[in-house]
Amino acid sequence: MRMRTTASALVLALAAATTAACGGGDSTSADGPKELTYWASNQGTSLDNDKAVLQPELDKFEKATGVKVKLEVVPWSDLLNRILAATTSGQGPDVLNIGNTWSASLQATGAFLPFDDANLEKVGGKSRFLGPSLAATGASGQPPVGVPLYGQAYGLYYNKKLFSDAGISAPPATWEELVADGKKLTDPQKGQWGLSLQAGQVTENSHHAAILGAQHGANFFTPDGKPQLASDPAVAAVQQFVDLMQKDKIVNPSNAEYADTAKSLKDLADGKAAMFMNQASAGSFKNIGADLTNIGVAPIPLPANPPANGRKVTSFVAGINLAVFKSTKNQQAALDFVKFMVSAPEQAQLNKTYGSLPTVQDAYGDPAFQTEDVKVFQAVLSTTAEPMPQVPQESQFETLIGTAMKTMFADVAAGRTVEAGKIKDQLAQADQQIAAGS
Repeated sequence: MRMRTTASALVLALAAATTAACGGGDSTSADGPKELTYWASNQGTSLDNDKAVLQPELDKFEKATGVKVKLEVVPWSDLLNRILAATTSGQGPDVLNIGNTWSASLQATGAFLPFDDANLEKVGGKSRFLGPSLAATGASGQPPVGVPLYGQAYGLYYNKKLFSDAGISAPPATWEELVADGKKLTDPQKGQWGLSLQAGQVTENSHHAAILGAQHGANFFTPDGKPQLASDPAVAAVQQFVDLMQKDKIVNPSNAEYADTAKSLKDLADGKAAMFMNQASAGSFKNIGADLTNIGVAPIPLPANPPANGRKVTSFVAGINLAVFKSTKNQQAALDFVKFMVSAPEQAQLNKTYGSLPTVQDAYGDPAFQTEDVKVFQAVLSTTAEPMPQVPQESQFETLIGTAMKTMFADVAAGRTVEAGKIKDQLAQADQQIAAGS
């Protein structure tokens, strides 16, 4: 899941939250062929790549049902703002992909069809879905705002040759080992670094804050939804992440400008970096011509001595959900399309192509999901993944904490020190901004 969010746009949409009049599809007559519009997120190497992947599947659906699906692939940089505009303007699609971390935020607009038990039955039933993925579909106690489409989890990719050359026989099992291995694998004179980071990407920074925050025992919101980003555990987590570049010196300072996943993937494949923490990326590695036999993956390590309230979390529940606008003119056709997209054959086909994980149990019988790498990600998603905060302000959280961390990395790259007091001040400002917009 690749996304950038804007807090101001979210606040505007939530302030204007109403039951939106949406749904771009029209039927030519009462019993004639229907048409749906579908906004897909950019999952592949380009918008054209996604069209090439998706159109044959949409053609299958049309052949089976007589319902034509008009496809638009929307870049992540535009997707949230497009969705928010549609919730208030009434000009939007029938069915769309949403980043699952936006679920509670978009749920609060009231613009989307709730997937209550009855609607879940219409798309195959609740029990088919992986529990963690279904948990990332909206606020607890409310019907989901969509259903999981593509599953994702984070892991630690590593270059096997660099590890072997350094005499390291296995990937790090603890965070302390990650840092120690990273130092052995760092040689700036050779242009080789222990770890690559997308330190210039707001969303990626926020994701790692959430993962390490959980390991430190941080909860970024109180049970009643009040922000507490500036807690001591959260500050410690952000410090730990920034220190990979600042104190441990296993990250190239130029990574402060890395906002493109492909750069870090290529650094790993080319031997310029030994490790990279990322979502399942087999498809992307193939696309850059990487030698997959030289790329291993393991869970992101936990601390050797976790804090008393630390949680055993090595990833957040990443992925993409499929949602339906409440006022679509073709609700049944929209639900039929959702059912098609989460069917076992389509789940196997699409997730195999994109290198992501099926979100339904019955798709894992496909041999493509029996590899060692997939088993690592599947185990993480099933056992050590935690949803991002399921609160309406979640998108603001991502934007504010991720932007603050981007600035911190820029400071480190420029030779300025980022210490705990400075981090706490930045996160306290984020708390105030979120509270002001609630």
